[in-house]
Amino acid sequence: MNCKIDYSLYLVTDRDVLNGRDLVSSVEEAILGGVTLIQLREKNISSLEFYNIALKIKYLTDKYSIPLIINDRVDVAIAIDAAGVHLGQSDFPCEVARKIMGKNKLIGISVGNLKEAKLAEKQGADYIGVGAVFVTGTKLDAIAVSINTLEDIKRNIKIPVVAIGGINEKNYCKLKDTGIDGIAVISAILGKENIKEAAEKFKNFKI
Repeated sequence: MNCKIDYSLYLVTDRDVLNGRDLVSSVEEAILGGVTLIQLREKNISSLEFYNIALKIKYLTDKYSIPLIINDRVDVAIAIDAAGVHLGQSDFPCEVARKIMGKNKLIGISVGNLKEAKLAEKQGADYIGVGAVFVTGTKLDAIAVSINTLEDIKRNIKIPVVAIGGINEKNYCKLKDTGIDGIAVISAILGKENIKEAAEKFKNFKI
């Protein structure tokens, strides 16, 4: 399945950076600007709210043939038939998620070092998110990962590697020679006044 997935511009949602703007229309603007994959991340809402939001985003991503990944919630991912789920180190174990979701769904794992990356690959992850590569305001508990570590991880595993954490239009060029498969962006797209234009700034990022 990895061969069909374009990880190059991976958008992670965060309604806190939208300043009250509608999430669905904002995600659509990002897609029109060149985003290739969406991860829906929601914190501190009920399961029903998450499900209803996920349905709306899934309708949108289906319209544009963009894969939708659900953060943390395996149940929500299954309920809306999302492309997959993204799990952190303290979430559901990868191998258990795989048994539940089946072989045709994507499973991404957040990692912060080579040991975690190798374990994620061994347990059946389809891709990993490595970070935080830069200082980030959206995930205050994230531990910084050096670019050298990012390169080391990419050299030592075969599954796709996506960098995440504080990536913006001013610093993403530092990642161009690392060999990674994509960058995950949050506020540098959704936090901008013109979301489509913000996404377009990353559109030609070929790593």
